[in-house]
Amino acid sequence: MIAAQTLLAVTGSTGRVGGLVARRLSELGVDHRLLVRDPARAPALPGTHIAAADYGDAAGVRTALSGAHTVFMVSGAETPNRVQQHVTFIDAAIDAGVQRIVYLSFFGASPTATFTLARDHWATEEHLRSTGVAHTILRDNLYADFAPALVGADGNIRGPAADGRAAVVAQADVADVAVVVLGSDDAYGGKTLNLTGPAALTMYEIASALSDHLGRTVAYVPETIEEAYASRAVYGAPKWQVDAWVSTYTAIAAGELEGVSEDIQDVTGHPATPLEQVI
Repeated sequence: MIAAQTLLAVTGSTGRVGGLVARRLSELGVDHRLLVRDPARAPALPGTHIAAADYGDAAGVRTALSGAHTVFMVSGAETPNRVQQHVTFIDAAIDAGVQRIVYLSFFGASPTATFTLARDHWATEEHLRSTGVAHTILRDNLYADFAPALVGADGNIRGPAADGRAAVVAQADVADVAVVVLGSDDAYGGKTLNLTGPAALTMYEIASALSDHLGRTVAYVPETIEEAYASRAVYGAPKWQVDAWVSTYTAIAAGELEGVSEDIQDVTGHPATPLEQVI
């Protein structure tokens, strides 16, 4: 149980995982602060207090987190300068007196990760470690909840994942772990938890699950890397963004997302949710 004197702050409450964490805490009767960029979008939950700040606004973060002991830090919006925003936020949080940070990272975060954004997470983790503040890192796999969004305009999944596997994880499970860790004092201090689904699935298996869910055939159509870039050119996205999209699939092909962890079971006491149940 979270001590009454331990003030929690939750970022990302206007998004999926941060929103789930905020709701779980509210249901448990835990007062906490929601740090948001736009207060108008903050969820209206019992026991919550709203503070406004952007990750890159050091002065605003210091004010917003004044008096907070523990912060749940969801990674910021995907931008080329996201790492710098994360560094600014972490440093400002510590300046404000924050004693513990629980950071939502990505499975297999590494300076050489195939998935380009996993390198951003690694850089953030390294900075967090270097500060000496108490911390826990939650590395989640690809979200099972997003599986339907993989289906393109032609009704199929296309990408250069080959026959690689990903242990896709339910956002609800990630939130459950976060709530336990936030309420654990420092039982998970310095630990990195890998949050995955119960099985590593190929894109063919994910397509099959979606077929059952949608009541029509969804196929997985492998692409070459060149085909993947060409098929995504129509969106007019910047190169770094397209690199991230394509490298999600090439990371799967490289086997970097196939590991299955028991950390969800160990932390929450319930098994990880299978894809079929999530969708």
